[in-house]
Amino acid sequence: MTDLNRITELYQEFPGKFRSVILSTVSADASPQASYAPFIIDDDKSIYIYISGLSAHTANLKQTGRASVLFIEDEADTKEIFARRRLTYECAAAALPRDTPQWQTLIDRFEQQFGQVIGLMKGLSDFQLFQLKPQAGQFVIGFGAAYRVNVNDLNSLEPRRQS
Repeated sequence: MTDLNRITELYQEFPGKFRSVILSTVSADASPQASYAPFIIDDDKSIYIYISGLSAHTANLKQTGRASVLFIEDEADTKEIFARRRLTYECAAAALPRDTPQWQTLIDRFEQQFGQVIGLMKGLSDFQLFQLKPQAGQFVIGFGAAYRVNVNDLNSLEPRRQS
């Protein structure tokens, strides 16, 4: 197995280590907002979040249709704080309409993953389901070890060359 194959396996497994994702959005007037949200992910790397319409990040997603997400190794687990393993995606964001087969399938997955709280939240009309579809990404595993996510195949990586 080549190093790139091994690193690609690490990349594919990495999001599975997390229950929530760090979310970065920006408002229509360019004010940045950092937050987080519990998530589920599909085989195509689309990330789904179920969030309150009362939060700033929801308004930002609706206004701009864009987000950046970050999965990052826990500080307690890293050997070098300056080189924490991390995965970032630049995403197109879209709200998914309620009462559709896709919404129901995804909300069922949320309930399986996160339990009874979803059963309570799905009755709250302000909560909305968003799809964050990666458009670009980067996986960093240490100093000088950064890889671009292949935009034509989000399940594969390519070495990042310094420019």
